[in-house]
Amino acid sequence: MQSLSGKKIAILATHGFEQSELEVPLNDLRDAGAQVHVVSLEEGQIKGWDESDWGRAVPVDVTLSDASAADYDALVLPGGQINPDLLRVEEKALDFVKAFWTDKKVVAAICHAPWLLAEAGIAKGRKLTSYKSIRTDMINAGAEWHDAEVVTDQGLITSRNPGDLKAFVAKIAEEINEGRHERRAA
Repeated sequence: MQSLSGKKIAILATHGFEQSELEVPLNDLRDAGAQVHVVSLEEGQIKGWDESDWGRAVPVDVTLSDASAADYDALVLPGGQINPDLLRVEEKALDFVKAFWTDKKVVAAICHAPWLLAEAGIAKGRKLTSYKSIRTDMINAGAEWHDAEVVTDQGLITSRNPGDLKAFVAKIAEEINEGRHERRAA
């Protein structure tokens, strides 16, 4: 994977994130030299979901109320069913996601996390993928849905499921190193 030395990345999550979808990007991006912060609604820890039951807790580095997209080069949105569903009703979370997009920074979402892209108005007119159970939601949000491991569209990276994590993280590194992305109207 490409070096991310000097880069700062936010991972926005709350309780119920899919364990591997937060931990693998967190660890791999840190191993590549990035400073990575877990951003959440509350201080302390958030608890993951590990396949069929509650998983391990992860420490929160920055609360959403103290976070600014201006401080980061990219945003990662882990999935799971619970996490993005809780976040997509939080106006501050949607504003945080929109700020990255507006600033032409990399936004990466996996599995069910494209729900946040739809709610933030980012999915419309964009090529993306997601977990198959939310395919219709993405199409209804105006996205051009693809059944592919990883889909990239002008700095928007999506992946369909946790089996694709290494390719997903490698694409995040590649897109961050390309810098800000021009965004043509959808």
